[in-house]
Amino acid sequence: MQDRKKILGIIFSNMHDEMLRELTEKRTMASVPFGGRYRFIDFTLSSLVNSNIQSVGVITKSNYQSLMDHLGSGREWDLARKREGLYILPPFGNAGVSGIYRGRIEALAGIMGFIKHSDARYVVLADCDTICNYNIKTILNEHIEKEAEITAVYQRKELNAQNCRDATVFSCNESGRITDVMINPGIQGECNVSLNLMIMEKALLERLVTENMSRNLFSMEKDVLQAKASAMRLYGYEYKGFCAKIDSMRDYFDANMMMLNKEVRDELFINNGPIYTKVRDDMPAKYGLNSKVTNSLIADGCMIEGEVENSVLFRGVTVGKGAKISNSIIMQDTSIGEKSVLNYCITDKDVTIKDNRMLMGYLSYPVFISKASVV
Repeated sequence: MQDRKKILGIIFSNMHDEMLRELTEKRTMASVPFGGRYRFIDFTLSSLVNSNIQSVGVITKSNYQSLMDHLGSGREWDLARKREGLYILPPFGNAGVSGIYRGRIEALAGIMGFIKHSDARYVVLADCDTICNYNIKTILNEHIEKEAEITAVYQRKELNAQNCRDATVFSCNESGRITDVMINPGIQGECNVSLNLMIMEKALLERLVTENMSRNLFSMEKDVLQAKASAMRLYGYEYKGFCAKIDSMRDYFDANMMMLNKEVRDELFINNGPIYTKVRDDMPAKYGLNSKVTNSLIADGCMIEGEVENSVLFRGVTVGKGAKISNSIIMQDTSIGEKSVLNYCITDKDVTIKDNRMLMGYLSYPVFISKASVV
């Protein structure tokens, strides 16, 4: 008997690449490293898997080699299956002459064969710009209870001049129905900010994609949510748990620093909803006799002989004798030379900082060092 609540998961991996141009020059937003050992997509994908969603398609656009290497067959998420499982969906089909889609509607049109082949009743659409641990089942139950056509998840968040440039804002009435949708509104203050996750019936999604493509419309926000706010039963679901929406390098830095707070970690990494990631069999972190580490996340494979405070170190990082790292994010396999000093820095993977170097950023403007650089 068919599961009447069966859900197909679709993840957009590239929708917000321009928000983190330094980190997405050679990778998708979905594969940006986070929190010492994870990638952005791990949080969205784990939320789907923990809600018993067994078929997930990941729509790619460009620079997705790193993403494919990370996801592999989907084994770490229990999605390496003979039936259903994990599907990586590169740009193809009827998404324009070049094959590169302009928006979510056009991207979905390019994978319509994949969508129609699924026997799921519902579809969840999600992006990779949020660090959250959703309970999709709870959202679906409220969607069914309210007889909504589309349920969009939002968070009450303070908007300012920096983080409003990629925001979609909902106005909701007392029952939770969305009455108005504003895109990049340029307003400040507390708002209902979309988390770019929505649920609807698969049949409705197919109809919306077909109708909009026939009119050369390609934006889910403008041409569906905003255009049909009064005509369709659109409801908002307020997510009240921890969520970091990444709209800038400052957001990325702040979200990583939040991981140093045990209360935040306890809320994000819950026992009945673990966050899965690619396993890298590495030795435990090693600490030299004169090393000193305070309030930091140190991943496996690190070798620490200097001082580290208020920082996040990814796998395989080495810190030389006399070196001091403060308020920084040091990505995988980076080497910090002896007596070097880093404060408010973000280094991409495989960076080499030679001996006696000093790199100083500031809280509002961390210094970024690109992948495989030598300083």
